[in-house]
Amino acid sequence: MNFSHFDEQGNAWMVDVGEKEETNREATARGSIFMSRECLKMVKEGTMKKGDVLGVARVAGIMGAKRTSELIPLCHLLNLTKLTVDFMVHEERNEIEAVCTARIAGRTGVEMEALTGVNVALLTIYDMCKAVDKTMELGHIYLAHKSGGKSGEFCNEGREQERKG
Repeated sequence: MNFSHFDEQGNAWMVDVGEKEETNREATARGSIFMSRECLKMVKEGTMKKGDVLGVARVAGIMGAKRTSELIPLCHLLNLTKLTVDFMVHEERNEIEAVCTARIAGRTGVEMEALTGVNVALLTIYDMCKAVDKTMELGHIYLAHKSGGKSGEFCNEGREQERKG
C-alpha cells in the first residue's frame, strides 16, 4: 500500500485532490471519557463550577472539527456542510460517550474532522471536570463510519459490535 502523503523521495506533501470527483461524504467518530461516579453525577445535574459541561464541550467539539486543517499539518481546509457533537451517558460504566458527525460535498473525506471533534469535546469535558476528578481517562476513540468518495462506505463493525456489548 502506498502512502499518499509522501512523494517518491519520501517528502511529506499535501495530496492534490483537484482531479477527484466531488461527492457527498460523511464520517462519524466516537470516543469516551471515564470518570468517578461523583463527577458524572455533577455533570448530569449541571452543578460543576465551570457550568454546563456538555453544552460547552459540544461547542468546543464543533469548533475543533472546523479547525482540523490548522492542527493536522497535511489536512485540507474543508467547507463543511454539517457538524454535530452528541453525548450519551452510560451511568453503569461512569462513562460519557461523544459522537461527532461531519459532512461535506467535496473532493476529500471528513474522517479527520470527525475524529478531531470527538477529541476536542472529550478534552473539554476533562478540563471542566479536572478539579473534581483528576483520574478521568479518555479512550475508545475511533472512526465508526464513513461514506462517499472513491473508497465508498466503511463501517467499523467489529468496534461497533464491541461497543454495543
